[in-house]
Amino acid sequence: MPSNDPIARTSLHLEVTTRLRNLIVEAKIKPGERVLELEISRELGVSRTPIREALKVLASEGLVDLLPLRGAVVKTFSPKDAADMLEVMALLESFAAQKACKAEQKKIDRVLAMHEKMKLLYDKGKRSEYFELNQKIHDALIDMAQNDSLAMVHKTLSKRMRSLRYSGNSTPENWRGALDDHEQIAIALEQKDVSKLQKAIQLHFENTIKRVVPA
Repeated sequence: MPSNDPIARTSLHLEVTTRLRNLIVEAKIKPGERVLELEISRELGVSRTPIREALKVLASEGLVDLLPLRGAVVKTFSPKDAADMLEVMALLESFAAQKACKAEQKKIDRVLAMHEKMKLLYDKGKRSEYFELNQKIHDALIDMAQNDSLAMVHKTLSKRMRSLRYSGNSTPENWRGALDDHEQIAIALEQKDVSKLQKAIQLHFENTIKRVVPA
């Protein structure tokens, strides 16, 4: 359940939203389960009002469903839904790869630096921190395409898929495999090889589907 650390009042809404999101992403509240507003408000030491406001944000991100008489329930995706969304994300990032390889060197270097930091987090077994940086790398690849429509669609799918993608690192073998995928992506980006980068991205998402979607 949530940490009992005090929450700064100046960032109450953001902090409550972040903590609830993490509970869902890390499967501490599992798909299909109700979000127990009263219990969480007691744990966090806040009223139910910021909890409800946070749930509206998470509903807009596709992480929870707000149901009459039941309240907020963590979203459940069918295997087909999950695979479909990951396939679309692969297409979006493969498209972005064309411009990523032509981006300013400082932008490429920033992504490569994030990758190196991510490897250190893996070595330290810091799964949550690793995952957050992993998502920033994917977002950075999209940002280099400088296409607002592309970024909008990718952002929507990325938010909806956070919990499932986090589950892809739930075993040592899967986590190591995901890191190996990212290593190939980093190598291709460093070489500015569009074809190689697109293939690495496609393979990464194919492997992600295998890791998170039941056969």
